[in-house]
Amino acid sequence: MTSPRTLPSANHEDLRGSAPQQGPRNSLDTLASSSKRCLVPDDVSDGRQHFGVDENPERGNWTGEYDFLLSCLGYAVGIGNIWRFPYMCYRNGGGAFFVPYLTMLCFAGMPLFFMELSLGQFSSNGPLTCWGFAPLFKGLGVAQLIISAIVSIYYNMIIAWSLYYFFASFTSSLPWADCTHWWNTPGCNLKLPDAQCTEAPLHKYLNGTCYNSTTFVGLWNYAVFRNKTGISRHSPSEEFYNYRMLNISPGGISEMGAVQWELAFCLFVAWFITFVCMIRGIKTSGRVVYFTAVFPYVVLVILFGRGVSLPHAWDGVYFYIVPKWDRLKDAKVWNDAAVQIFLSLSDCWGGLIALSSYNRFHNNVLRDTLVVTLVNCLTSIFAGFVIFSFIGFMAGEMNTEVENVVDKGPGLAFIVYPDAVARMAGAQFWAVLFFVMLITLGLDSQFTMLETVLTSIMDQFKAFRRHKTKLTLATCVVLFLLGLPLCTRGGPYLLQLMDTYAGGWSLLIVGVLECVAVSWLYGQFCHISSHQNHSPDNRQCLG
Repeated sequence: MTSPRTLPSANHEDLRGSAPQQGPRNSLDTLASSSKRCLVPDDVSDGRQHFGVDENPERGNWTGEYDFLLSCLGYAVGIGNIWRFPYMCYRNGGGAFFVPYLTMLCFAGMPLFFMELSLGQFSSNGPLTCWGFAPLFKGLGVAQLIISAIVSIYYNMIIAWSLYYFFASFTSSLPWADCTHWWNTPGCNLKLPDAQCTEAPLHKYLNGTCYNSTTFVGLWNYAVFRNKTGISRHSPSEEFYNYRMLNISPGGISEMGAVQWELAFCLFVAWFITFVCMIRGIKTSGRVVYFTAVFPYVVLVILFGRGVSLPHAWDGVYFYIVPKWDRLKDAKVWNDAAVQIFLSLSDCWGGLIALSSYNRFHNNVLRDTLVVTLVNCLTSIFAGFVIFSFIGFMAGEMNTEVENVVDKGPGLAFIVYPDAVARMAGAQFWAVLFFVMLITLGLDSQFTMLETVLTSIMDQFKAFRRHKTKLTLATCVVLFLLGLPLCTRGGPYLLQLMDTYAGGWSLLIVGVLECVAVSWLYGQFCHISSHQNHSPDNRQCLG
Protein backbone atom coordinates (compact mmCIF):
# COMPACT_ATOMS: atom_id res chain seq x y z
CA MET A 1 0.00 0.00 0.00
CA THR A 2 1.40 3.37 -1.00
CA SER A 3 2.38 5.50 1.93
CA PRO A 4 1.17 9.15 1.89
CA ARG A 5 4.73 10.15 2.77
CA THR A 6 5.74 9.49 -0.85
CA LEU A 7 3.21 11.89 -2.34
CA PRO A 8 4.14 15.38 -3.58
CA SER A 9 4.36 17.83 -0.72
CA ALA A 10 1.43 19.93 -1.93
CA ASN A 11 -0.90 16.97 -1.98
CA HIS A 12 0.49 15.81 1.36
CA GLU A 13 -0.18 19.17 2.95
CA ASP A 14 -3.67 19.15 1.53
CA LEU A 15 -4.34 15.80 3.18
CA ARG A 16 -3.04 17.03 6.52
CA GLY A 17 -5.49 19.89 6.50
CA SER A 18 -3.56 22.98 5.34
CA ALA A 19 -5.82 23.38 2.31
CA PRO A 20 -9.33 24.78 2.76
CA GLN A 21 -11.76 22.09 3.83
CA GLN A 22 -14.59 21.27 1.49
CA GLY A 23 -17.63 19.08 1.97
CA PRO A 24 -17.62 15.56 0.57
CA ARG A 25 -18.29 15.64 -3.16
CA ASN A 26 -19.06 11.93 -3.51
CA SER A 27 -18.73 8.62 -1.76
CA LEU A 28 -14.99 8.57 -2.41
CA ASP A 29 -14.56 11.64 -0.22
CA THR A 30 -16.21 9.71 2.59
CA LEU A 31 -13.62 6.96 2.24
CA ALA A 32 -10.74 9.41 2.11
CA SER A 33 -11.98 11.44 5.06
CA SER A 34 -11.91 8.39 7.29
CA SER A 35 -8.27 7.80 6.45
CA LYS A 36 -7.29 11.49 6.84
CA ARG A 37 -7.80 11.25 10.58
CA CYS A 38 -4.90 8.84 10.69
CA LEU A 39 -2.57 11.49 9.27
CA VAL A 40 -3.30 14.39 11.57
CA PRO A 41 -0.56 14.00 14.22
CA ASP A 42 2.71 15.60 13.10
CA ASP A 43 4.83 12.84 14.65
CA VAL A 44 2.99 10.15 12.68
CA SER A 45 3.62 11.46 9.18
CA ASP A 46 7.28 10.44 9.39
CA GLY A 47 6.27 6.77 9.33
CA ARG A 48 7.03 6.00 12.97
CA GLN A 49 4.60 4.05 15.14
CA HIS A 50 3.61 5.82 18.37
CA PHE A 51 1.72 3.40 20.57
CA GLY A 52 -0.25 4.57 23.57
CA VAL A 53 -1.77 7.58 21.77
CA ASP A 54 -4.60 6.86 19.34
CA GLU A 55 -4.30 8.34 15.87
CA ASN A 56 -8.05 7.92 15.56
CA PRO A 57 -9.55 8.97 18.93
CA GLU A 58 -13.11 8.32 17.78
CA ARG A 59 -12.60 4.64 16.95
CA GLY A 60 -9.38 3.90 18.81
CA ASN A 61 -6.25 2.00 17.75
CA TRP A 62 -4.39 -1.07 18.90
CA THR A 63 -2.55 -0.34 22.14
CA GLY A 64 0.54 -2.53 21.70
CA GLU A 65 2.86 -3.09 18.78
CA TYR A 66 1.99 -6.76 18.40
CA ASP A 67 -1.70 -6.64 19.39
CA PHE A 68 -2.90 -6.65 15.81
CA LEU A 69 -0.44 -9.28 14.61
CA LEU A 70 -1.33 -11.71 17.41
CA SER A 71 -5.05 -11.01 16.99
CA CYS A 72 -4.84 -11.87 13.29
CA LEU A 73 -2.82 -14.96 14.11
CA GLY A 74 -5.31 -16.05 16.75
CA TYR A 75 -8.19 -15.39 14.35
CA ALA A 76 -6.64 -17.48 11.58
CA VAL A 77 -5.37 -20.31 13.79
CA GLY A 78 -8.40 -22.04 15.29
CA ILE A 79 -9.89 -25.39 16.18
CA GLY A 80 -10.10 -26.23 12.47
CA ASN A 81 -6.30 -26.32 12.29
CA ILE A 82 -6.31 -29.17 14.79
CA TRP A 83 -8.81 -31.50 13.14
CA ARG A 84 -9.80 -30.29 9.68
CA PHE A 85 -6.42 -29.96 7.96
CA PRO A 86 -5.12 -33.38 9.12
CA TYR A 87 -8.36 -34.97 7.98
CA MET A 88 -8.12 -33.25 4.58
CA CYS A 89 -4.64 -34.72 4.18
CA TYR A 90 -5.92 -38.16 5.17
CA ARG A 91 -8.79 -37.98 2.69
CA ASN A 92 -6.86 -36.44 -0.20
CA GLY A 93 -3.66 -38.38 -0.61
CA GLY A 94 -1.56 -37.67 2.47
CA GLY A 95 1.46 -35.50 1.67
CA ALA A 96 0.20 -34.98 -1.89
CA PHE A 97 -2.42 -32.62 -0.46
CA PHE A 98 0.37 -30.18 0.39
CA VAL A 99 0.78 -29.35 -3.33
CA PRO A 100 -2.73 -27.93 -4.00
CA TYR A 101 -2.86 -26.51 -0.47
CA LEU A 102 0.31 -24.44 -0.89
CA THR A 103 -0.72 -23.49 -4.44
CA MET A 104 -4.03 -22.11 -3.21
CA LEU A 105 -2.20 -20.34 -0.40
CA CYS A 106 0.01 -18.43 -2.84
CA PHE A 107 -2.56 -17.61 -5.53
CA ALA A 108 -5.76 -17.17 -3.49
CA GLY A 109 -5.21 -17.06 0.26
CA MET A 110 -2.36 -14.56 0.54
CA PRO A 111 -3.65 -12.02 -2.04
CA LEU A 112 -7.13 -11.92 -0.50
CA PHE A 113 -5.68 -11.69 2.99
CA PHE A 114 -3.49 -8.74 1.97
CA MET A 115 -6.35 -7.03 0.10
CA GLU A 116 -8.72 -7.19 3.07
CA LEU A 117 -6.10 -5.95 5.55
CA SER A 118 -5.22 -3.08 3.21
CA LEU A 119 -8.86 -2.14 2.71
CA GLY A 120 -9.60 -2.02 6.43
CA GLN A 121 -6.38 -0.18 7.35
CA PHE A 122 -6.68 2.45 4.62
CA SER A 123 -10.36 3.22 5.17
CA SER A 124 -10.36 2.92 8.99
CA ASN A 125 -13.79 1.34 8.64
CA GLY A 126 -15.26 -2.06 9.36
CA PRO A 127 -16.72 -4.43 6.73
CA LEU A 128 -20.09 -2.68 6.68
CA THR A 129 -18.86 0.85 5.96
CA CYS A 130 -15.57 0.41 4.07
CA TRP A 131 -17.31 0.39 0.68
CA GLY A 132 -17.55 4.15 0.27
CA PHE A 133 -15.73 3.91 -3.06
CA ALA A 134 -18.41 1.50 -4.38
CA PRO A 135 -21.70 1.88 -2.44
CA LEU A 136 -23.36 -0.73 -4.62
CA PHE A 137 -21.17 -3.37 -2.92
CA LYS A 138 -22.15 -2.49 0.63
CA GLY A 139 -24.12 -5.72 0.57
CA LEU A 140 -20.78 -7.52 0.83
CA GLY A 141 -20.33 -6.00 4.27
CA VAL A 142 -23.85 -7.04 5.24
CA ALA A 143 -23.09 -10.58 4.07
CA GLN A 144 -19.87 -10.69 6.10
CA LEU A 145 -21.69 -9.36 9.15
CA ILE A 146 -24.36 -12.06 8.86
CA ILE A 147 -21.80 -14.82 8.27
CA SER A 148 -19.73 -13.78 11.30
CA ALA A 149 -22.83 -13.56 13.50
CA ILE A 150 -24.11 -17.01 12.49
CA VAL A 151 -20.71 -18.66 12.81
CA SER A 152 -20.05 -17.06 16.21
CA ILE A 153 -23.28 -18.65 17.50
CA TYR A 154 -22.27 -22.23 16.78
CA TYR A 155 -18.52 -21.68 17.15
CA ASN A 156 -19.02 -20.77 20.79
CA MET A 157 -21.01 -24.00 21.12
CA ILE A 158 -17.89 -25.92 20.11
CA ILE A 159 -15.97 -23.97 22.74
CA ALA A 160 -18.72 -25.00 25.19
CA TRP A 161 -18.08 -28.64 24.27
CA SER A 162 -14.39 -28.11 25.06
CA LEU A 163 -15.36 -26.62 28.41
CA TYR A 164 -17.57 -29.66 29.11
CA TYR A 165 -14.63 -32.01 28.48
CA PHE A 166 -12.36 -29.73 30.51
CA PHE A 167 -14.63 -29.96 33.56
CA ALA A 168 -15.09 -33.72 33.05
CA SER A 169 -11.31 -34.22 33.09
CA PHE A 170 -11.10 -33.36 36.80
CA THR A 171 -12.05 -36.87 37.95
CA SER A 172 -10.15 -39.82 39.37
CA SER A 173 -10.91 -41.74 36.18
CA LEU A 174 -11.75 -40.18 32.83
CA PRO A 175 -15.44 -40.89 32.10
CA TRP A 176 -14.68 -41.87 28.48
CA ALA A 177 -12.04 -44.46 29.48
CA ASP A 178 -14.31 -47.48 29.99
CA CYS A 179 -17.76 -48.94 29.28
CA THR A 180 -19.13 -49.11 32.82
CA HIS A 181 -21.33 -45.99 32.80
CA TRP A 182 -25.06 -45.60 32.38
CA TRP A 183 -24.75 -44.10 28.92
CA ASN A 184 -22.73 -46.98 27.48
CA THR A 185 -24.54 -49.31 25.08
CA PRO A 186 -24.14 -53.08 24.54
CA GLY A 187 -22.03 -52.17 21.51
CA CYS A 188 -19.35 -50.42 23.58
CA ASN A 189 -15.99 -51.69 22.39
CA LEU A 190 -14.76 -52.99 25.76
CA LYS A 191 -17.96 -54.99 26.21
CA LEU A 192 -17.34 -56.73 22.88
CA PRO A 193 -13.61 -57.55 22.84
CA ASP A 194 -11.94 -59.53 20.07
CA ALA A 195 -11.24 -63.20 20.87
CA GLN A 196 -9.50 -65.94 18.89
CA CYS A 197 -11.84 -68.61 20.27
CA THR A 198 -9.64 -71.48 18.98
CA GLU A 199 -8.64 -73.29 22.17
CA ALA A 200 -10.77 -75.50 24.43
CA PRO A 201 -12.98 -74.98 26.35
CA LEU A 202 -13.86 -71.92 24.24
CA HIS A 203 -16.80 -72.41 21.90
CA LYS A 204 -17.69 -70.54 18.71
CA TYR A 205 -21.33 -69.62 18.20
CA LEU A 206 -22.84 -69.08 14.78
CA ASN A 207 -23.65 -65.44 15.57
CA GLY A 208 -19.92 -64.60 15.83
CA THR A 209 -19.63 -64.71 19.63
CA CYS A 210 -17.25 -66.76 21.73
CA TYR A 211 -18.12 -68.32 25.13
CA ASN A 212 -16.29 -70.14 27.86
CA SER A 213 -19.08 -72.42 29.02
CA THR A 214 -21.81 -69.84 29.75
CA THR A 215 -19.41 -66.90 30.19
CA PHE A 216 -19.09 -64.45 27.29
CA VAL A 217 -15.48 -64.04 26.18
CA GLY A 218 -15.69 -61.88 23.07
CA LEU A 219 -16.27 -61.82 19.32
CA TRP A 220 -14.49 -64.28 17.07
CA ASN A 221 -16.05 -62.74 13.95
CA TYR A 222 -17.41 -59.21 14.21
CA ALA A 223 -18.79 -59.19 10.66
CA VAL A 224 -21.00 -62.21 11.40
CA PHE A 225 -22.02 -60.79 14.77
CA ARG A 226 -23.04 -57.46 13.24
CA ASN A 227 -25.08 -59.13 10.51
CA LYS A 228 -26.84 -61.37 13.02
CA THR A 229 -27.58 -58.77 15.69
CA GLY A 230 -27.33 -55.41 13.93
CA ILE A 231 -25.11 -54.07 16.75
CA SER A 232 -22.10 -51.89 15.90
CA ARG A 233 -19.10 -51.47 18.16
CA HIS A 234 -18.18 -48.01 19.43
CA SER A 235 -15.21 -46.75 21.39
CA PRO A 236 -15.95 -45.50 24.93
CA SER A 237 -14.95 -41.99 23.88
CA GLU A 238 -17.40 -42.04 20.96
CA GLU A 239 -20.24 -43.10 23.25
CA PHE A 240 -19.32 -40.40 25.77
CA TYR A 241 -19.37 -37.81 22.99
CA ASN A 242 -22.69 -38.94 21.46
CA TYR A 243 -24.67 -40.34 24.37
CA ARG A 244 -23.38 -38.45 27.41
CA MET A 245 -22.27 -34.96 26.39
CA LEU A 246 -24.51 -34.42 23.36
CA ASN A 247 -27.18 -36.94 24.38
CA ILE A 248 -27.96 -36.81 20.68
CA SER A 249 -31.50 -37.36 19.48
CA PRO A 250 -31.99 -40.61 17.52
CA GLY A 251 -34.83 -38.98 15.58
CA GLY A 252 -32.67 -36.32 13.96
CA ILE A 253 -33.43 -32.61 13.75
CA SER A 254 -37.18 -33.28 13.88
CA GLU A 255 -36.85 -34.27 17.57
CA MET A 256 -35.03 -31.34 19.17
CA GLY A 257 -36.02 -32.03 22.77
CA ALA A 258 -35.50 -29.73 25.75
CA VAL A 259 -32.43 -27.63 26.52
CA GLN A 260 -29.83 -29.64 28.47
CA TRP A 261 -28.72 -27.57 31.43
CA GLU A 262 -25.11 -28.81 31.51
CA LEU A 263 -24.47 -27.75 27.91
CA ALA A 264 -26.39 -24.51 28.46
CA PHE A 265 -24.19 -23.74 31.47
CA CYS A 266 -21.01 -24.40 29.46
CA LEU A 267 -22.34 -22.17 26.68
CA PHE A 268 -23.04 -19.43 29.22
CA VAL A 269 -19.48 -19.73 30.56
CA ALA A 270 -18.11 -19.49 27.01
CA TRP A 271 -20.08 -16.30 26.32
CA PHE A 272 -19.18 -14.87 29.74
CA ILE A 273 -15.46 -15.36 29.02
CA THR A 274 -15.95 -13.78 25.61
CA PHE A 275 -17.72 -10.76 27.11
CA VAL A 276 -15.10 -10.22 29.83
CA CYS A 277 -12.29 -10.35 27.27
CA MET A 278 -14.17 -8.01 24.90
CA ILE A 279 -15.57 -5.60 27.50
CA ARG A 280 -13.51 -2.69 26.17
CA GLY A 281 -13.15 -3.93 22.61
CA ILE A 282 -9.63 -4.16 21.21
CA LYS A 283 -8.17 -2.51 24.34
CA THR A 284 -8.85 -5.70 26.34
CA SER A 285 -8.89 -8.38 23.63
CA GLY A 286 -5.56 -7.05 22.34
CA ARG A 287 -3.99 -7.94 25.71
CA VAL A 288 -5.71 -11.31 26.09
CA VAL A 289 -4.35 -12.57 22.76
CA TYR A 290 -0.81 -12.41 24.13
CA PHE A 291 -1.78 -15.53 26.08
CA THR A 292 -4.47 -17.15 23.92
CA ALA A 293 -2.42 -16.88 20.70
CA VAL A 294 0.85 -18.19 22.18
CA PHE A 295 -0.31 -20.86 24.64
CA PRO A 296 -1.59 -23.34 21.99
CA TYR A 297 1.88 -23.50 20.46
CA VAL A 298 3.40 -24.39 23.81
CA VAL A 299 0.86 -27.19 24.24
CA LEU A 300 1.31 -28.45 20.68
CA VAL A 301 5.07 -28.75 21.18
CA ILE A 302 4.57 -30.62 24.47
CA LEU A 303 2.00 -32.96 22.92
CA PHE A 304 4.21 -33.55 19.90
CA GLY A 305 7.07 -34.62 22.17
CA ARG A 306 4.73 -36.95 24.02
CA GLY A 307 3.05 -38.28 20.88
CA VAL A 308 6.17 -39.30 18.98
CA SER A 309 7.47 -41.16 22.06
CA LEU A 310 4.46 -43.53 22.04
CA PRO A 311 4.57 -46.98 20.42
CA HIS A 312 3.48 -47.10 16.76
CA ALA A 313 3.41 -43.27 16.61
CA TRP A 314 5.58 -43.19 13.50
CA ASP A 315 3.09 -45.44 11.68
CA GLY A 316 0.63 -42.56 11.89
CA VAL A 317 3.24 -39.99 10.85
CA TYR A 318 4.23 -42.15 7.88
CA PHE A 319 0.60 -42.37 6.79
CA TYR A 320 0.32 -38.57 7.12
CA ILE A 321 3.34 -37.53 5.05
CA VAL A 322 3.64 -40.20 2.36
CA PRO A 323 2.02 -38.74 -0.78
CA LYS A 324 -0.35 -40.54 -3.13
CA TRP A 325 0.43 -38.57 -6.26
CA ASP A 326 -2.39 -40.03 -8.34
CA ARG A 327 -4.88 -38.10 -6.20
CA LEU A 328 -3.68 -34.82 -7.74
CA LYS A 329 -5.65 -35.74 -10.87
CA ASP A 330 -8.87 -35.46 -8.89
CA ALA A 331 -10.47 -31.99 -9.11
CA LYS A 332 -12.12 -32.55 -5.72
CA VAL A 333 -8.69 -32.52 -4.06
CA TRP A 334 -8.02 -29.04 -5.45
CA ASN A 335 -11.49 -27.90 -4.39
CA ASP A 336 -10.88 -29.16 -0.84
CA ALA A 337 -7.56 -27.28 -0.79
CA ALA A 338 -9.22 -24.01 -1.83
CA VAL A 339 -11.99 -24.39 0.76
CA GLN A 340 -9.44 -25.22 3.46
CA ILE A 341 -7.44 -22.07 2.67
CA PHE A 342 -10.54 -19.87 2.90
CA LEU A 343 -11.55 -21.44 6.21
CA SER A 344 -8.05 -21.56 7.64
CA LEU A 345 -6.99 -17.98 6.85
CA SER A 346 -10.50 -16.61 7.54
CA ASP A 347 -10.59 -14.76 4.22
CA CYS A 348 -13.87 -13.02 3.30
CA TRP A 349 -15.42 -13.33 6.76
CA GLY A 350 -15.09 -9.61 7.47
CA GLY A 351 -12.92 -10.15 10.54
CA LEU A 352 -9.70 -9.16 8.78
CA ILE A 353 -11.23 -5.84 7.67
CA ALA A 354 -12.54 -5.23 11.19
CA LEU A 355 -9.18 -5.94 12.85
CA SER A 356 -7.10 -3.90 10.40
CA SER A 357 -9.49 -0.94 10.66
CA TYR A 358 -7.96 -0.26 14.11
CA ASN A 359 -4.42 -0.15 12.70
CA ARG A 360 -2.32 2.98 12.49
CA PHE A 361 -2.06 4.30 8.97
CA HIS A 362 1.62 3.42 8.52
CA ASN A 363 1.41 -0.15 9.81
CA ASN A 364 3.35 -2.59 7.61
CA VAL A 365 0.40 -4.67 6.47
CA LEU A 366 2.45 -6.66 3.93
CA ARG A 367 4.72 -7.92 6.70
CA ASP A 368 1.70 -8.91 8.78
CA THR A 369 0.19 -10.77 5.83
CA LEU A 370 3.32 -12.83 5.24
CA VAL A 371 3.80 -13.64 8.92
CA VAL A 372 0.20 -14.63 9.66
CA THR A 373 -0.45 -16.67 6.52
CA LEU A 374 2.82 -18.61 6.71
CA VAL A 375 2.60 -19.25 10.46
CA ASN A 376 -1.03 -20.34 10.12
CA CYS A 377 -0.25 -22.89 7.41
CA LEU A 378 2.83 -24.19 9.24
CA THR A 379 0.65 -24.59 12.34
CA SER A 380 -1.80 -26.75 10.37
CA ILE A 381 1.02 -28.93 9.08
CA PHE A 382 2.60 -29.25 12.53
CA ALA A 383 -0.79 -30.06 14.11
CA GLY A 384 -1.06 -32.91 11.62
CA PHE A 385 2.15 -34.44 12.98
CA VAL A 386 0.78 -34.15 16.52
CA ILE A 387 -2.61 -35.69 15.73
CA PHE A 388 -1.30 -38.52 13.54
CA SER A 389 1.33 -39.53 16.08
CA PHE A 390 -1.53 -40.27 18.49
CA ILE A 391 -3.62 -41.91 15.76
CA GLY A 392 -0.72 -44.22 14.98
CA PHE A 393 -0.52 -45.10 18.69
CA MET A 394 -4.26 -45.84 18.74
CA ALA A 395 -4.02 -47.98 15.62
CA GLY A 396 -1.33 -50.08 17.28
CA GLU A 397 -3.35 -50.43 20.48
CA MET A 398 -6.46 -51.48 18.55
CA ASN A 399 -4.49 -53.76 16.20
CA THR A 400 -5.94 -52.07 13.13
CA GLU A 401 -4.85 -49.88 10.23
CA VAL A 402 -4.41 -46.12 10.59
CA GLU A 403 -7.14 -45.38 8.03
CA ASN A 404 -9.66 -47.25 10.20
CA VAL A 405 -9.02 -44.97 13.20
CA VAL A 406 -9.35 -41.50 11.69
CA ASP A 407 -12.75 -39.84 12.07
CA LYS A 408 -13.88 -36.71 10.29
CA GLY A 409 -15.15 -33.42 11.63
CA PRO A 410 -15.03 -32.49 15.31
CA GLY A 411 -14.79 -36.20 16.10
CA LEU A 412 -11.05 -36.00 15.51
CA ALA A 413 -10.79 -33.64 18.48
CA PHE A 414 -13.61 -34.98 20.66
CA ILE A 415 -13.41 -38.73 19.97
CA VAL A 416 -9.98 -39.77 18.71
CA TYR A 417 -7.79 -37.68 21.00
CA PRO A 418 -9.77 -38.35 24.24
CA ASP A 419 -9.54 -42.06 23.42
CA ALA A 420 -5.78 -41.71 22.99
CA VAL A 421 -5.13 -39.81 26.24
CA ALA A 422 -7.31 -42.29 28.18
CA ARG A 423 -4.71 -44.95 27.35
CA MET A 424 -1.77 -42.90 28.59
CA ALA A 425 -0.19 -42.54 32.02
CA GLY A 426 -1.36 -39.33 33.67
CA ALA A 427 -4.42 -39.24 31.42
CA GLN A 428 -6.15 -36.48 33.39
CA PHE A 429 -3.20 -34.12 32.97
CA TRP A 430 -2.99 -34.64 29.20
CA ALA A 431 -6.75 -34.27 28.85
CA VAL A 432 -6.81 -30.96 30.74
CA LEU A 433 -3.86 -29.68 28.71
CA PHE A 434 -5.44 -30.58 25.39
CA PHE A 435 -8.84 -29.07 26.09
CA VAL A 436 -7.35 -25.87 27.50
CA MET A 437 -5.54 -25.61 24.17
CA LEU A 438 -8.82 -26.13 22.26
CA ILE A 439 -10.52 -23.45 24.38
CA THR A 440 -7.78 -20.88 23.77
CA LEU A 441 -7.70 -21.69 20.05
CA GLY A 442 -11.45 -21.18 19.85
CA LEU A 443 -11.55 -17.99 21.89
CA ASP A 444 -9.10 -16.20 19.58
CA SER A 445 -11.35 -16.75 16.59
CA GLN A 446 -14.48 -16.00 18.61
CA PHE A 447 -13.08 -12.63 19.72
CA THR A 448 -12.61 -11.52 16.12
CA MET A 449 -15.99 -12.74 14.89
CA LEU A 450 -17.70 -10.83 17.69
CA GLU A 451 -15.50 -7.79 17.03
CA THR A 452 -16.61 -7.93 13.38
CA VAL A 453 -20.25 -7.70 14.48
CA LEU A 454 -19.57 -4.92 17.00
CA THR A 455 -17.38 -2.87 14.65
CA SER A 456 -19.95 -3.06 11.88
CA ILE A 457 -22.71 -1.85 14.20
CA MET A 458 -20.64 0.98 15.69
CA ASP A 459 -19.42 2.19 12.30
CA GLN A 460 -22.94 2.21 10.91
CA PHE A 461 -24.54 3.72 14.02
CA LYS A 462 -21.83 5.91 15.56
CA ALA A 463 -23.93 6.75 18.64
CA PHE A 464 -23.23 3.23 19.94
CA ARG A 465 -19.51 4.03 20.28
CA ARG A 466 -20.25 5.84 23.55
CA HIS A 467 -21.90 2.68 24.88
CA LYS A 468 -19.45 0.03 23.70
CA THR A 469 -19.65 -2.06 26.89
CA LYS A 470 -23.46 -2.10 26.87
CA LEU A 471 -23.49 -2.99 23.17
CA THR A 472 -21.04 -5.83 23.78
CA LEU A 473 -23.15 -7.17 26.64
CA ALA A 474 -26.39 -6.95 24.63
CA THR A 475 -24.80 -8.68 21.64
CA CYS A 476 -23.41 -11.51 23.78
CA VAL A 477 -26.79 -12.00 25.48
CA VAL A 478 -28.67 -12.11 22.16
CA LEU A 479 -26.20 -14.53 20.56
CA PHE A 480 -26.25 -16.71 23.69
CA LEU A 481 -30.03 -16.95 23.54
CA LEU A 482 -29.88 -17.77 19.82
CA GLY A 483 -27.40 -20.53 20.64
CA LEU A 484 -29.62 -22.26 23.22
CA PRO A 485 -31.29 -24.51 20.58
CA LEU A 486 -27.83 -25.99 20.00
CA CYS A 487 -27.93 -27.25 23.60
CA THR A 488 -30.89 -29.52 22.89
CA ARG A 489 -30.69 -33.19 21.89
CA GLY A 490 -31.21 -32.17 18.27
CA GLY A 491 -28.67 -29.36 18.56
CA PRO A 492 -25.78 -31.23 16.87
CA TYR A 493 -27.87 -31.64 13.70
CA LEU A 494 -28.68 -27.92 13.73
CA LEU A 495 -25.01 -27.08 14.26
CA GLN A 496 -24.02 -29.24 11.29
CA LEU A 497 -26.65 -27.49 9.18
CA MET A 498 -25.35 -24.05 10.14
CA ASP A 499 -21.74 -25.05 9.53
CA THR A 500 -22.52 -26.46 6.09
CA TYR A 501 -24.39 -23.44 4.74
CA ALA A 502 -22.86 -20.49 6.61
CA GLY A 503 -19.22 -20.89 5.63
CA GLY A 504 -19.26 -22.68 2.28
CA TRP A 505 -20.26 -21.17 -1.05
CA SER A 506 -21.11 -17.88 0.62
CA LEU A 507 -17.42 -17.23 1.30
CA LEU A 508 -16.48 -17.98 -2.29
CA ILE A 509 -19.13 -15.61 -3.63
CA VAL A 510 -18.03 -12.85 -1.24
CA GLY A 511 -14.39 -13.35 -2.24
CA VAL A 512 -15.11 -13.10 -5.98
CA LEU A 513 -17.22 -9.95 -5.56
CA GLU A 514 -14.59 -8.36 -3.32
CA CYS A 515 -11.99 -8.83 -6.05
CA VAL A 516 -14.35 -7.34 -8.63
CA ALA A 517 -15.10 -4.30 -6.45
CA VAL A 518 -11.50 -3.51 -5.48
CA SER A 519 -9.69 -4.49 -8.69
CA TRP A 520 -12.20 -3.16 -11.22
CA LEU A 521 -14.73 -0.73 -9.81
CA TYR A 522 -12.36 1.15 -7.50
CA GLY A 523 -10.28 2.35 -10.44
CA GLN A 524 -13.36 3.18 -12.50
CA PHE A 525 -14.87 5.29 -9.72
CA CYS A 526 -11.57 7.14 -9.25
CA HIS A 527 -11.34 7.86 -12.99
CA ILE A 528 -14.90 9.20 -13.13
CA SER A 529 -14.38 11.30 -10.00
CA SER A 530 -11.15 12.83 -11.33
CA HIS A 531 -12.80 13.68 -14.65
CA GLN A 532 -15.84 15.28 -13.00
CA ASN A 533 -13.68 17.34 -10.62
CA HIS A 534 -11.23 18.39 -13.39
CA SER A 535 -8.39 17.24 -11.19
CA PRO A 536 -5.45 15.26 -12.67
CA ASP A 537 -4.51 14.05 -9.21
CA ASN A 538 -7.46 12.82 -7.20
CA ARG A 539 -6.57 12.43 -3.55
CA GLN A 540 -9.42 9.96 -3.03
CA CYS A 541 -7.53 7.39 -5.10
CA LEU A 542 -4.61 6.92 -2.72
CA GLY A 543 -3.26 3.41 -2.22
